[in-house]
Amino acid sequence: MLKIRDLQKTFNPGTINAKTALDGLYLELKDGDFVTVIGGNGAGKSTLLNAVAGVWKPDFGTIEIDGVDVTHMPEYKRAQFLGRVFQDPMMGTAPDMEIAENLSIAERRGTKRRFVRGVRRADRERYREILAELELGLEDRLSTKVGLLSGGQRQAVTLLMATLNRPKLLLLDEHTAALDPKTAAKVLELTDRIVRRDKLTTLMITHNMKDAIAHGNRLIMMHAGRVIVDVSGEEKKNLTVEQLLALFNQASGGGAVNDRMVLN
Repeated sequence: MLKIRDLQKTFNPGTINAKTALDGLYLELKDGDFVTVIGGNGAGKSTLLNAVAGVWKPDFGTIEIDGVDVTHMPEYKRAQFLGRVFQDPMMGTAPDMEIAENLSIAERRGTKRRFVRGVRRADRERYREILAELELGLEDRLSTKVGLLSGGQRQAVTLLMATLNRPKLLLLDEHTAALDPKTAAKVLELTDRIVRRDKLTTLMITHNMKDAIAHGNRLIMMHAGRVIVDVSGEEKKNLTVEQLLALFNQASGGGAVNDRMVLN
């Protein structure tokens, strides 16, 4: 579902501020893979997601989604393949619009634009049923502006919006980092449920090593713009945080782990 070949990206090339964020990265995700991505600050995790989403154009290399070469495809055209949830609960939604209106916009992503009469009654009923599955009481708040929701409620709505059309690839960019632990656990539970139900191919960045181990069927560690650890299956299931730390230190020469990862 995702094939990345020799991906390279350097910011501010040719200056004293030059920074190589991706250094010949190779990565493949099979259909239905749920891959957690972990690594220290500056490892290239967010640059990887932005490159896949089309925010940055790589200096070299190729990106394919479901067999389609999207390396030079504009960001807005990639929307038909992707769903994305950001770290900031304020992103990914229109805060001054109702929950129902946000869901309607998300559902029409990638389709031809035309004028229609608001949100149809049939759509509202369907959105109510979908929201009820979140078990957050939002099914009775379809007319509430998204900007009035709590961070956790908003992130749950954003997750729903990102997966409404069952994207080829779901990108989760530390989507629970700004939430309190209890709310973060709830959003991760929803994430697991939706990914498993719809069999979504997913790439999830996290700084939390426990979450990286507990979620998904595969875990990769990035350092200096490359994948340095890649574990899956039973090996991943049986990992402990201590073993993961040891793997990271061995593969990176001791420079991959930072305080944020340890504290999480």
